Amino acid sequence: MSDAVRVGGEAAEVALAEAQAVLAMVHHPERRERLADLVAALGDGEVAGAEADALGELLSLGLGSGRIRSLYGPEGEQAALALFRRLPPGRELVESAAELNEALGALAGKTIDRLSVSAVGPGEYGVTISTDDFELVLRLGRAGARLATIGA
Repeated sequence: MSDAVRVGGEAAEVALAEAQAVLAMVHHPERRERLADLVAALGDGEVAGAEADALGELLSLGLGSGRIRSLYGPEGEQAALALFRRLPPGRELVESAAELNEALGALAGKTIDRLSVSAVGPGEYGVTISTDDFELVLRLGRAGARLATIGA
């Protein structure tokens, strides 16, 4: 499988424990089946497709809520974060951050005339950075960071 992600070491321990903990609490049959498939894939040491998506969702919730850090400590959190970055939703976040860094590079050497932050929606913010001849609008939120507009 070309999109398969190997899972090993401490990341595998954290991912498996989280998947088993959530599986023990979920009663919805389809969610239970999805989690059971994830547990089996983690046992095999590799996730892909639906299992990779389910693991990304699971780790996102655990990392975002602080649950993983509180249960597995900083080392477990770092292992889970490294694994998350290799999964599809994590790769998307890494790519969007790289795009933002590239866009922010256009501001190098320019004097910032205006910087503003606005609430766009629940958990989402807009950041506008303006120079005398350039404006950059970023969106920051739960889904990551992305470039909204760029203009001269």
